[in-house]
Amino acid sequence: MTARLTWSLCAGFVVALATASPAQAAEKSVPAGGDLQLEVAAAAEGDVLVLQPGIHAGPVRLDKRITLQGKPGAIIEGNGTGSVVTILAAEGSVQGLEVRGSGRDLEAMDAGIFVERTAARAVIAANRIENNLYGVYLHGAPESVVERNLIIGLRDVRTAEAGNGISVWNAPGAKVLGNRILYGRDGIFVITSRRNLFQGNWFEGVRFAVHYMYTNDSEVSGNVSIGSHAALAIMFSDRLVIRGNWSVGSRDHGLLFNFANNARIEDNVVFGRLPEASPDVSPEASPAELSAAAGGGADAEDHVPRDESEAGDAEAGTGKCVFIYNANRNVFRGNWFEDCAVGIHFTAGSERNQLSGNAFVSSRTQVKYVGTRSLDWSSGGRGNYWSDNASFDLNGDGIADEAYRPNDIIDRIVWTYPVAKLLLNSPGIQVIRWAQKQFPALTPGGVVDTRPLIKPPAPRPVLPDLPAWLSLSVHNAEAG
Repeated sequence: MTARLTWSLCAGFVVALATASPAQAAEKSVPAGGDLQLEVAAAAEGDVLVLQPGIHAGPVRLDKRITLQGKPGAIIEGNGTGSVVTILAAEGSVQGLEVRGSGRDLEAMDAGIFVERTAARAVIAANRIENNLYGVYLHGAPESVVERNLIIGLRDVRTAEAGNGISVWNAPGAKVLGNRILYGRDGIFVITSRRNLFQGNWFEGVRFAVHYMYTNDSEVSGNVSIGSHAALAIMFSDRLVIRGNWSVGSRDHGLLFNFANNARIEDNVVFGRLPEASPDVSPEASPAELSAAAGGGADAEDHVPRDESEAGDAEAGTGKCVFIYNANRNVFRGNWFEDCAVGIHFTAGSERNQLSGNAFVSSRTQVKYVGTRSLDWSSGGRGNYWSDNASFDLNGDGIADEAYRPNDIIDRIVWTYPVAKLLLNSPGIQVIRWAQKQFPALTPGGVVDTRPLIKPPAPRPVLPDLPAWLSLSVHNAEAG
């Protein structure tokens, strides 16, 4: 055995002795009705406190590495002040419980479960978190995990007065996986963080399903949003992976990118309305009711650019499938955008974005681009599919024989002077449009797809089923 290996083994043994708990970790049963904070004080590091069915009075603070594990029917109920459960110690855990009854002080960040920055690697799993201002608040707790929880936000207040389902502030490496979040303000709100993973979550009736601010090098994938104002609002964030997410019946935007750069946006789906063949995703309310529940008036933090004339609603569908505002060097590939007022609204401040292999289907206006630069939306000899592109493919290579131009001079006039819509069916307008088609040089700068696809790049997506563990019947599920 080498000297280095011998030293490593000895050093590991010394560290293990120094950090070992003075007593063997134990599992202790805690009956309802007692003093839960006293039980925590009496527990040793690593103990599991198994809460029996019934109400356990909060608030409670976990200042050591212990687990609160609930039996079916176990409830921690706050007194309406502060957070119900506060985790202060690293690797603290709350699993299989119903947590309810926080205070409603936004400035104090009252939450069902509040995780302090000292609580690295905390785990919050398989809980029902209801009737709290914030559901879970990761306040600087790195590497923490929030998974398979049912979080039901407040419905008796205006959106501006409600908290988020899950808030993440400066929690590098934190993961939010497989949760179902209903009502409240935002489903997940993250700010000033990095290396986060938000995956497989299901949102209904919130303002923004995922709201990203100043968070880099992270991934948002496989999430489903029903009846939100916007499914994904990505702002001031760089180098993200946005993959396989769903937006169904969002009011204003499916995907929104504001000062977001160097992202890969792939295989996402935006449906302006809930498809008739889709499963009943909410036993409690229809998507229209969920969208209405997400309303509640103006929000002081709702700083997203919004054109009221193009906003969607429960009947008309989503306002804009995707909105790109001052976002640069992003790659959009394999996405499906369908049945919105505007398929894609692309602002002049956005540069060096690549769009190829996407499907733009049945939106009233496929592209809105107000700018003078010429943009070719094809890459590597492959463009996008446009459902209103009446073209041919005589050589059978899958690429239309003519370039696709979604907008012309008349579109720009109508965007600038909406009253001009009254003249759209006039003979003069028809002559101008005919002349532009015959003489493309007359067309001003704008979007052109020089290699448009003749068919969609993939079959029409089918909305996934709600996972069984996220159904509204989930209550005090055993953590597994």
